[in-house]
This record gives sequence, C-alpha cells and structure tokens, in this order.
Amino acid sequence: MTWTQVYNPLGNLLLSTLVASVPIVVLLGLLAFFHIRAHIAAIAGLAASMLVAILVYGMPLSLAAASAANGAAFGLFPIGWIVIGAIFIYDINVHTGKFEVVKETVASLASDRRIQALLIAFSFGAFIEGAAGFGTPVAISAAMLIGLGFRPLQAAGLALIGNTAPVAFGSLGTPIIALARVTGLPLEDLSAMVGRQLPLFSLIIPFWLVWAMAGWKGMREVWPACLVTGLSFAVLQFLVSNYHGPWVVDTVASIASILSLVVLLKFWQPASVWRFADEQAADADAAGPTAARPSSREVVVAWMPWVILSITVFMWGLPQVKAVFNALSAFEVPVPYLHKAILRAPPVVAEVRAEEATFVFNWLSATGTALLVSGVISGLLLGLSPARLLRIFWGTLMRVRLSLLTIAAMLALGFNTRYGGLDATLGLAFASTGFLFPFFSPLLGWLGVALTGSDTSSNVLFGNLQQITAQQVGISPVLAAAANSSGGVMGKMIDAQSIVVAGIATGQKGGEGVILRYVFFHSLALAVLVGLLVLAQAYLFPGIVP
Repeated sequence: MTWTQVYNPLGNLLLSTLVASVPIVVLLGLLAFFHIRAHIAAIAGLAASMLVAILVYGMPLSLAAASAANGAAFGLFPIGWIVIGAIFIYDINVHTGKFEVVKETVASLASDRRIQALLIAFSFGAFIEGAAGFGTPVAISAAMLIGLGFRPLQAAGLALIGNTAPVAFGSLGTPIIALARVTGLPLEDLSAMVGRQLPLFSLIIPFWLVWAMAGWKGMREVWPACLVTGLSFAVLQFLVSNYHGPWVVDTVASIASILSLVVLLKFWQPASVWRFADEQAADADAAGPTAARPSSREVVVAWMPWVILSITVFMWGLPQVKAVFNALSAFEVPVPYLHKAILRAPPVVAEVRAEEATFVFNWLSATGTALLVSGVISGLLLGLSPARLLRIFWGTLMRVRLSLLTIAAMLALGFNTRYGGLDATLGLAFASTGFLFPFFSPLLGWLGVALTGSDTSSNVLFGNLQQITAQQVGISPVLAAAANSSGGVMGKMIDAQSIVVAGIATGQKGGEGVILRYVFFHSLALAVLVGLLVLAQAYLFPGIVP
C-alpha cells in the first residue's frame, strides 16, 4: 500500500499552514508557557501531530504509527546513545576529582567567565561539532561549563548559542554533502556559498555570546577576545570552504580560533574579572590565593580524557574509519509498513518520489560508541576498576532515563510531521512569498532544523523545494539551497533535541521550557539577520554567488 502526501488538505494554504503548525504550537507552548515537563509536552505534541496527519491529511494509521516508531528509534540511537556517552565521560571526570584540575587550568588562562565561555562554548564546541555533530557539542560544552562553575541555565543557553556558526559544516561536512546529493547542485559551489554567508556570523557570534551573558558593557570590556576568537574562525571557515571543500572546515577553523585566543591571552587580559552576580570572590579562583597550583603532570592527567575524546571522536568521524567500522558491524532494516510506502509529490519535489525509511544500526561507527570508548579508556588510565566504571555508567543511565524518553518522543513527533507532509505545507507557505523569498529562504531552513533537530535533515527535507522555488522566483538555486543550511544553523538553538540534551547535561530535567525562553530570541534574531544577508546577496550583490 502506498499513500501520496497532500500539502493543502483544506484547499486554502493559509488554513492548511495553521493546522500543520498545531503540533509545534502544542509542543513549544507547553514547554515555554505552561512549564509542562518535557517528556509530557513531547508526548502531547506527538499526539497532536498524529491526529492532524490522520484526520486532516488522510495519512493511514499504520503509516503514522510506523513513522512515529521510526523517529523514536532514531531518538534512542544514535541521539540518545551520544547523550549517554557524553554524560558518562563527564561523570568519570567528576568521580575522579580531575575536573577540579581542569577548572584550575582554564582559570589560569583566564578566570573571567566571558573568556571561558568563548573557549568552551564557541571554539571547543566548534571542534566537537566538526568531528561529531548530532548534539555532541552541546552535551560536552554544557557539561564542561557546569563543571567550571557556570550556573545551569547559562551553561545550557551559552552552549546552544555557541553551537550555531559551525553547524553547517558539522560532522565533517555532512549537511552540505547531503544538500548536494538531494539537489544535484555542485558540492563545491554549495560549500563556497555557505562559506560566503556564515563567516559573517562566525565573527558576530562571539560578541553575541558574551552580550547574552554579560550585557553590552561586559561585552565591550572583552571585545579584543571576541574579535580574535571570531575573526580567526571566520577567515579559516571562508578559506577552507571556498578553496578545499566542506569536510574539515570546522576542524581547521576551531583549532585556529583556540590557538589565537590562547596567544592573545598571553599578552592581554580583561581589565576586570567578570563573574555571575551570586558568585563569591573566591569562586573566581577555585584553588584560592595561597593554594598550590596543580603540577604539569596533574594537568596532563586531568586533560587526558578530553584529549582522548577529541582524538577518538575525530578519528571515528573520518570517512575511511567509518567505512571500515560499517563494513564490520552496520546493517540497515527497512522500517515495516513505512519504507517506500509514502510518495512525495510536486511542488515539493520535481517528480513523484517514494520516501525511503530505513533504520541504520551502525553501533560500531556511531559517535556515541566513540564517546563510550573514550570514557572507558580514560577511566582505566585514571585508575578506575572495570567494576567502578560499570557503576558510574549505571548511574549515568539512571540520570538520563527520563530524558531518553523525551528525546524519543521529540524525534517521533519530527518524523511523523515529515512523513505526514505537515512540514512540506509549512515550507510551501514560506515559498509563496515571491520577491521576498530570499529573505524567507533561510527562515525555512531555520524551521526545518527546529522541526528535525538536524541541519542535515533540514537540507534533505527542504533542499529540493528551495531549488525549485528559486528557479520560479528568478534567483540562483545555489544561493537558496545554501541559505537553507545557513539559516538552519540558527534553528539549532531551539530544536527540541538540543534543548533536551542541554537540559540533561546541566541537570535541568523539567527546566527545558526555561532554556527555550532563554535562547528563543537569539535564535530568531540571528535567523532574521541571515535572511537580510541572503536578500542582499540575491538582489544587491548577485556576483557573490559561485
């Protein structure tokens, strides 16, 4: 049995769009305004999406149930698996007491919270994004900020804001590679075009990050650090994306950013140390003014788990390594009742196409496995017995069990929205804006990431629609397709998956609505700025398009 999606079930695009948005309104409304716990809000949103898909769009019940089950499975693996691995590594560091040395090391570079946020939330988070993606940088960065003494809400919010500009080139360029595959546009042109949009925001984000935390005055006091951090990242992001390709953009740019900031701190420090309002003076230096500094050996041992994590995650992300691991262990399972049973139709795609639905169980090559291996190796080198490691791992599982349910329900909602065609209705509403389409094109990508939790998924979802609409409007398809990815990165702040991961990493189970309210303005404002940039590139500077 096959079912063809419909995109205007009520015969009026405005009414159909309003109905299609009901699941999103239910989910975000319960989280942000009614303070409902995340797993309950996610289940309510899932129920709303299934009712709309079945009763309004005519989706068969078997397909709706299968799409929700597929999404829930994807939420547990690989997303939930990544969360477990990231928190496991953090728990090992806390149990062994080594995180205190890590805190002291970062404080020795700069005890100022603003500089620490730049190092961890932006630069180090970008490195992890380049190697792994899929929620890993938010989990790691937020956990590290908590360990350094940041308040939970700020740790979560700053990790989410920092994890924006690198996202389009995350996981060794996967979003751009997927965009090229879906649209048929040249990979080099798409990489170059995104590389002519995001560097501006790579320069802005460090300033924005510090402003969100410390206000305008606090940001002005550390503008040299913001400038060096963002400019070094932006320059390398532009050069690598335009003259090499999408694969190692984040890796090279993040290393340049970290080194540039560290060098700057050798010659410059903020005039005054900034701390959160409720911190005591002694909190600026955890060791105390007369305490002995950790030795070089203690510093090396304390940072060893994070070095191992970085190397392991990067190696796991290499295509050659992935290919070997996948050959040894990966297998695909066509989702029963769903695989190629749903047909996408014009104008969302150029011609009718059956939607594939396979669950890939690549347990060995998964990023979560790399994190677990890093944790086990680190724990053994830190002197923990296998039995102690098992107890820590069990404690990690108990901490995140309810959050795993939340992630599963969130992804079930996203998959049901996708396979039911609700997302395409929302996309067509953006595409109907005519002359202003270049402005709304990035906002469509923003919506796609907010719905799916992934820039890659958003590109797969809306890449073809962007290309078709651009041709109708008379602008470059490369520009519109790239805008989908560039605008999408700003939606990473508010997608349910990232919000839940940030909440888990900072111990804020039940506080997801507060986190969402903290970052929503930043997400929307930055997405609007991307829209204005693309609008200018479409009509004022068309020569910038490859």
